[in-house]
Amino acid sequence: MGEIEDGEADHVTTDVQGQKCALVCGCAAPDGGSGKENLPFLNAVLKNPVCKLYRFPTSDNKWMRIREQMSESILSFHIPKELISLHIKEDLCRNQELKELGELSPHWDNLRKNVLTHCDQMVNMYQDILTELSKETGSSFKSSSSKGEKTLEFVPINLHLQRMHVHSPHLKDALYDVITVGAPAAHFQGFKNGGLRKLLHRFEMERRNTGYQFIYYSPENTAKAKEVLSNINQLQPLIATHADLLLNSASQHSPDSLKNSLKMLSEKTELFVHAFKDQLVRSALLALYTARPGGVPKKPPSPKSSAEDSCPQDAPPPVGRQDSIPHHSDYDEEEWDRVWASVGKSLNCIIDMVDKLIARDGASEGGGGSSKDGEKDASPVDPITAHPREDWYEQLCPLIRALQDCMGEVVNRAKQSLAFVLLQELAAGLPQGLMLTLRRDVVFSQALAGLVCGFIIKLHTSLHDPGFLQQLHTVGLVVQYEGLLSTYSDEIGMLEDMAVGISDLKKVAFKIIEAKSNDVLPVITGRREHYVVEVKLPARLFEALPPPVREGQLLHVHPVLFNVGINEQQTLADRFGDVSLQESINQENFELLKEYYAVFMEKMPPDYISHFQEQNDLKGLLENLHQNIQAKKRKNVEIMWLAATICRKLNGIRFTCCKSAKDRTSMSVTLEQCSILRDEHQLHKDFFIRALDCMRREGCRIENVLKNVKCRKYAFNMLQLMAFPKYYRPPEGTYGKADT
Repeated sequence: MGEIEDGEADHVTTDVQGQKCALVCGCAAPDGGSGKENLPFLNAVLKNPVCKLYRFPTSDNKWMRIREQMSESILSFHIPKELISLHIKEDLCRNQELKELGELSPHWDNLRKNVLTHCDQMVNMYQDILTELSKETGSSFKSSSSKGEKTLEFVPINLHLQRMHVHSPHLKDALYDVITVGAPAAHFQGFKNGGLRKLLHRFEMERRNTGYQFIYYSPENTAKAKEVLSNINQLQPLIATHADLLLNSASQHSPDSLKNSLKMLSEKTELFVHAFKDQLVRSALLALYTARPGGVPKKPPSPKSSAEDSCPQDAPPPVGRQDSIPHHSDYDEEEWDRVWASVGKSLNCIIDMVDKLIARDGASEGGGGSSKDGEKDASPVDPITAHPREDWYEQLCPLIRALQDCMGEVVNRAKQSLAFVLLQELAAGLPQGLMLTLRRDVVFSQALAGLVCGFIIKLHTSLHDPGFLQQLHTVGLVVQYEGLLSTYSDEIGMLEDMAVGISDLKKVAFKIIEAKSNDVLPVITGRREHYVVEVKLPARLFEALPPPVREGQLLHVHPVLFNVGINEQQTLADRFGDVSLQESINQENFELLKEYYAVFMEKMPPDYISHFQEQNDLKGLLENLHQNIQAKKRKNVEIMWLAATICRKLNGIRFTCCKSAKDRTSMSVTLEQCSILRDEHQLHKDFFIRALDCMRREGCRIENVLKNVKCRKYAFNMLQLMAFPKYYRPPEGTYGKADT
């Protein structure tokens, strides 16, 4: 039993009781997996593959062939550079908005100067980090020994695609992918005071009690202020573009084009008006007024006049140009309502005029307009009847200018008031708030680099699966992170960082676009509260996508994290420490996974659901997972196995993380691979341990250790090995010094 494949690679065999488990090492060619047409793209993203070939016996004494592959990704450095560039752009824009707040009283002006000093220093720091990263041309790997380096703190640790391709004599070939990466955490900044989960909560509590010198705005309000500012910056140029198109249609005297242009202008303007209905803008305007020299708020003595509510039928509404905020007069709290409502009124005047122009044009083409009744009907509504073919441009141009003037007034006031909200957020937390932003940016950058890598790999391995593509644009993808961190000492802080970083991935959406050149690397747009990752596909593959995806529909991901500490530090935490952090994280993320499953069952087509349920008992797996989380059993690795199984059956993206993605991660992914071979591909029961030892001793993961620490030894000592659950211990002779 056990002939070895022919080839030019080295051969290693494990002989136990006269039977052989064969391994062929050193395969150089990467595995396309999803088809050769995807290889050029994948080769542009994946680098330095390590491949191993195995042959293991099945339960009926036939052979299965396994190809194991581990690849670095150039996205390890590309994504952080993209993200830091966006941070710099966003922060420079915010700093400029703070400078344009106008005249403030001495107290607020001194606060602004202090804030700008610190913010400028942060921008300079980000620029220096980007400069250093830009020198890393062609880099695709950050080793575990570099996790504490300042210039590399935005780069994920030891990010790899771990792939297993199974050629089975009984079943169709199958592909199993796991992204392995060090836990997203701010290693350079350290964990003396905990991680983001604790630090953010403590910071918010302290900020609420900052005293009289600041105005407290909740995190929800500051996030809303950033959202409205972002909407302003996006919608204002779009409205200007559609206004120009409307005038162009008017100059061409084209009714159909005029209607289409008006429809687009109306939609964008209505979104613009809706953005300012929030009470936050009104309260921020009042707060800013009181911060001006001599500002004293007073209720206006009389309501707005009815004349302001009406719009002349064929003329632009009057627009009163005033200072953006009244400085030395009584503040009219209702004036803002009149100002932003004037945008809607101006739009209504444009709509009325377009309707009348098109109606009169149709009437003139129909030969009507000479009867006395017609003259009597037309004259009180429209004095312009002498010319059968009117100059539409001249009629609409004043109304468009009026709309733009009203918008300019609204934008000026709203931008200043919302910038004042951001000033409060920054001033109340100096310098801790900015340092927390830096820490969160660092952790998020590491998490996002892994997510983008996982999404692209999953997309390219599933492009020919119609069910997956429908799921992608209907309910999105679940992204499951397996954490192996302990709840003891520094790893508590790492887990707190990781939990926030993975949760922040909810702010990310993907959009698939057609590649127009050989540059297929993804592009990131957006701001801290919302990012869009544009993934490029060659034209041939892009055309095969469902219409909603081709048309630019945003594709969402649903990240969940389940953590089970397995080392000797977790033993101490279980017996003498606190495991509530792990329990809370697992329970919170189970609820998220359950919500995704409910949406999946509700929105996916019935025929797909029925086929899906025949293959997968997902409901039973979810119930089992919930029971294991509630059991609060020590080192309950069943949680890991169940979560991973559910993720695979839901077409999700799998991650496995420990501190460095080197030792505990290697034990976990090799155990997962062999368990899949046993449960899904009939690996002979007598060869389970032998296959596990074979992969750990000679497979890709020992090569991962070598590239990280320059030796072929897993960093475990005897105390750690004694603490590990069953099947998480490496074979004799493959472990040595303590973990780094």
